Amino acid sequence: MPVMSQPTKTLTLSPARKTIVGVQFLFVAFGATVLVPLLVGLDPATALFTAGLGTFIFHLITKGKVPIFLGSSFAFIAPIISASEQWGMPGTLAGMAGVALVYFVMSALIKWQGRRLIERLFPPVVIGPVIICIGLSLSPSAVNMAKENWLLAMISLFTAILVLVLGRGLIKLVPVVCGIVVGYITSIMMGLVDFSTINSAPWFALPPSIIHFHLPEFAWEPFLFMIPVAIAPVIEHIGDVYVVGAVANKDFVKDPGLHRTLLGDGLACLAAALFGGPPVTTYSEVTGAMQITRITSPAVIRIAAATAIVFSIIGKLSALLQSIPSAVLGGIMLLLFGSIASVGIQNLVNHKVDLNETRNIIIVSVVLTLGIGGAIIPMGSFSLSGIGLSALAGVILNLVIPLTRANEES
Repeated sequence: MPVMSQPTKTLTLSPARKTIVGVQFLFVAFGATVLVPLLVGLDPATALFTAGLGTFIFHLITKGKVPIFLGSSFAFIAPIISASEQWGMPGTLAGMAGVALVYFVMSALIKWQGRRLIERLFPPVVIGPVIICIGLSLSPSAVNMAKENWLLAMISLFTAILVLVLGRGLIKLVPVVCGIVVGYITSIMMGLVDFSTINSAPWFALPPSIIHFHLPEFAWEPFLFMIPVAIAPVIEHIGDVYVVGAVANKDFVKDPGLHRTLLGDGLACLAAALFGGPPVTTYSEVTGAMQITRITSPAVIRIAAATAIVFSIIGKLSALLQSIPSAVLGGIMLLLFGSIASVGIQNLVNHKVDLNETRNIIIVSVVLTLGIGGAIIPMGSFSLSGIGLSALAGVILNLVIPLTRANEES
C-alpha cells in the first residue's frame, strides 16, 4: 500500500541547521511533555529525560529510519490519577509497565501475520479519517491554550505564518522558533513572564527520580488496570505511523515495519515507567512541524531527543522554557494540528477513496463524529474514548460492512 503518490521535496541540512531545527522540534513538544507530569504529580524534568531516552530507544529498534519523537501521553492522565489514588505512585508506575505489554503483544501479532493484517484492519478509508481526527481532536487543547491571551497567540501564529510564506534560507526552516521567540518577547513586554522561578533554579540538577532511582513496587492490581487503557494509544500509534509516512513520503509500515515501531514504543514506555516518568507516545505536534517545514530527517528528531535530555539536567534552561506563556504555545498549535488533519485528507484523495460509495461514507462519518465529538464509552474503572474509540469503530465497521462488487474489483 503506497503512502503518498506526490513527491516530497527533501532538504539537505548542514549539522548546524539540523541542530537548530532539532531544538525547534523539541520546543513544539515541550509544552505537552511537561504538562502531563504536572497534571498527574510526576516530575517534569523526569518526563523530559524519559522522552529523550524513549525516543533514542525507539530509533534504535526502528534502525534509525522513522522520524518520530516520543513524549508524555495525554491518554494516561486520568488513569494515572485514578491509579495513584488507589495504589499510590510507586504502584502506579509498576502498573504503567503493563502498557508496554500491550505494545509487545501487538508487535508480535503483526510480525506473525505480516502486512496483510494491517491492510485488512486499516485500509485508507479507516486510516484517512483517523489521521484527520488525530489533528482535529487536539484542536480544543490548542484553542484552550490560545484563549488565555488571544493577542499573544495571534502574534505567535502570524509570525510563524509570515516566516513560512516570506522566509528565506535558515529562517524559513524555523517558523515555530520564530513564532515562540516573538511571542515570548511580547509577553515579557506585557509583564506576563515571572522570572523568579528562573532566578531560583539551579544551573545543573539531575531529575529527582534519577538521583533516587528505585524499581517500581510491582502489584497485579495496577498492572491489570493499565492494560486496557493502552489499547487506544496503540491504535493511535498505528495511525501516527501512517501520518509520518505520508509526510515523509515513505512506507514505514513496510520498512522498518510496524512491528518494530510498536516494539520501540513499548520499550520506551517500559523505560519511562522504570525511571518514574509517564508513558510515552508518538507526538503529533512534531509530525505537524515536519509537515510545515518539510524536514523529515530522523537525525533531526534524535537531536530533539538529545536536547530533551540536556534540558532535563539544566535547571535554568528548563525553568526558562516552562516560563513561556501557554498562549504563545497555543498560537503555534493552531497551525500544527490543522496541518496534521490535512495529511488525512491527502490520504483519502491520494488513495482515491470513493466517498460516493455508501460503505465508505458510513465508515468516514462514524470515525470523524466519534473522534472529533469526544465520545466516551465507560468500561468499569476505565473508558475508551477519542482516537482509540474512533479508530476501533472504523476497524469494526470496515470488517462487518460487506464490500460492494466495485470495492472487490478495485
